[in-house]
Amino acid sequence: MNKAVFLDRDGIINKEIGAYVYGQNDFILNEGVIEALHFWQSRGYKLIVITNQGGIAKGIYTHADVRKLHHYLENLLMEAGVKLDAIYYSPHHSDFSNSLSRKPGSLMIERALARYHIDPSLSVMIGDRPRDVEAAEGAGVRGILVESNTDLRALLELDL
Repeated sequence: MNKAVFLDRDGIINKEIGAYVYGQNDFILNEGVIEALHFWQSRGYKLIVITNQGGIAKGIYTHADVRKLHHYLENLLMEAGVKLDAIYYSPHHSDFSNSLSRKPGSLMIERALARYHIDPSLSVMIGDRPRDVEAAEGAGVRGILVESNTDLRALLELDL
């Protein structure tokens, strides 16, 4: 079985700016992200992003916009020697419909656990909202709640 660090996107990987982030101009990596991801990757953790993208349901941006931004993110990280194993996103929003994939639902994490043969007891989810922790716990993964835009290097001393 594998182990993983699951990460929320906005507020954890990139700056939470108080608006939907779907273009490269608004996408700014948080300090310490590259170093932290490299650290966990070097210790055998799979790196998987789990993100709600409700702006799709609201018609603010499209699936193509999200895929383009995620491709940009993957390239930024690859240039720094970090490879994401997967990015899961939910295009749903509770104002329009309910979905088990949208956090606090745990379906995105459960899919990753199954696909990548991940042991939930060896894994963590890092998020900046209670719904991130709730989604993690629903899948049997320990959730770690931090403030938005936290330097993830502060978590390197934790026993994951």
